[in-house]
Amino acid sequence: MHDIRYIRENPTAFDAEMERRGLPEQSPIILALDITRREAIATKQEAETERNAASKLIGAAKARGDDKEFNRLRTKVSSLKSTESNLDELAVIADNKMREFLLSLPNIMSDEVPDGADEAANEELRSVGTPVALDFAPKDHTELGEALGLLDFEAAAKISGARFAFLKGDLARLERALANFMLDVQIGENGFTEIAPPLLVRDNALIGTNQLPKFADDQFQTTTGHWLIPTAEVPLTNLAREAIQNEADLPLRYCAYTPCFRSEAGSAGKDTRGLIRMHQFMKVEMVSICAPEQSVAEHERMTAAAESILQKLGLAYRVMILCSGDTGFGATKTHDLEVWLPSQDCYREISSISNCGEFQARRMNARCRLEGEKQTRFVHTLNGSGIAVGRALLAVMENYQREDGSIEIPEVLRPYMGGQEVIQ
Repeated sequence: MHDIRYIRENPTAFDAEMERRGLPEQSPIILALDITRREAIATKQEAETERNAASKLIGAAKARGDDKEFNRLRTKVSSLKSTESNLDELAVIADNKMREFLLSLPNIMSDEVPDGADEAANEELRSVGTPVALDFAPKDHTELGEALGLLDFEAAAKISGARFAFLKGDLARLERALANFMLDVQIGENGFTEIAPPLLVRDNALIGTNQLPKFADDQFQTTTGHWLIPTAEVPLTNLAREAIQNEADLPLRYCAYTPCFRSEAGSAGKDTRGLIRMHQFMKVEMVSICAPEQSVAEHERMTAAAESILQKLGLAYRVMILCSGDTGFGATKTHDLEVWLPSQDCYREISSISNCGEFQARRMNARCRLEGEKQTRFVHTLNGSGIAVGRALLAVMENYQREDGSIEIPEVLRPYMGGQEVIQ
C-alpha cells in the first residue's frame, strides 16, 4: 500500500510511477477521496468538540439550579451524540473507500527495472552453466514419467480434474529428496530458519501480502472463509504483522516447504501439458524481513541462495531482471531464475525473487525500531522460491535423461535416495 502523504506531496511523480505500470493518472482520484475523508473526520471532530463543551456546562447549570439551561444542554448533548455517531460512520466509509482504492494499486518500481511491455523486454543479468547437449532427441518430462509408469495425469483427472498429477514410486521419492536437499542447503548454508506454517489463512493475511483484494480469483477459498495458501510467502511474511522488530534482530530469514494452491485464473491454454502450471504443487519458499537499508543487499543474497540450488544440481540457468510490464504487483524489483529445459530448447522460470520494499509492511503494519531513532519505520519484505520443487523435478528429469528413458539421479541427491543412482 502507498503512503498518502507521499502522494499529496508528489502527485506528478506518483502518476509517473503508475504510468510505468501501464495505468492512467491515479492521484486525482486518490486526492479527491483523501479530501472527502479528511473533511468527514474534521466535521466529526468539530461535533465532538462542541459536545464536550456542552457537557462541561451541564454540571455548572445544575450547580446553580438553572433547570431550564440544564435540560437544554442535556438535549443538545444527546442530539450532538447522535450527529457525531452519523458523522463517525461517514468518516469510516470515506476512510475505507480510500484504503480500498490504495490497496488496488501496484507497488512503485525501482529505477533499476527496465521499461517494457512484457517478458520479451526482460534483461539477462548472467547465465551460469552450459545447456546440456544430448546426442538423441530429448523427451519432455511428461513422456519420461509416463513411460516409466511414475507420472499419472489421467488418474488425477478422474478425481481432481485438470492440472493435477500423481507422482509414484521413485519419482515421488525424488521430489521428496529435492525438497529435503533444498531445505538442508537453505538452513545449513544460507542461514534461513525453517518454519512449518499454517496452510489455511484469513483475509488479512492475504491482504498483507497483496493477493487480496486484487487477485481473489487466483485463490482457493474454503467454506469456512479461510484461504488455501498460494505460497508460503503468505504465512511467513505475516509473522511480522502488527509487530515492532529491533534492528539488532534483523534481518529475519525464514524458509518453509509447503504445498501451494493456485486456481491459475487467466492461464487457460498456457502450459496445459505437464507439471509446469499446476493447481497444487510443492515449493521451498524463502522470506526475509529486514531494515529498509538492508533490502537491496538482501535481494542479491536471496538470489544467490536460490542459485546455489541450481548450481549444486548441475543445471544450466540464467538470471533475469524483470521489466516494468512483467514485474509483479507487489514487487519493487524482481529477479527470475530460468532453468534450461532440453525438450523445449529454451530456459523456463523456476524461481522468482522479489524485493517488495515497505509495500507489504504498510498493509501489515510491520515496523522496526532502528538504533538511535525514536520513531519506528516500516520494515522491508522480500520473498522468493528456494526453489519450486515441482519445476526442479521436471528440470532434473529432462536434463538427466538417458536415451533409453531412464533418469540419472544427480550426485547431490543420491544420499536422499538411499544411494540410488538411476530411475528406470
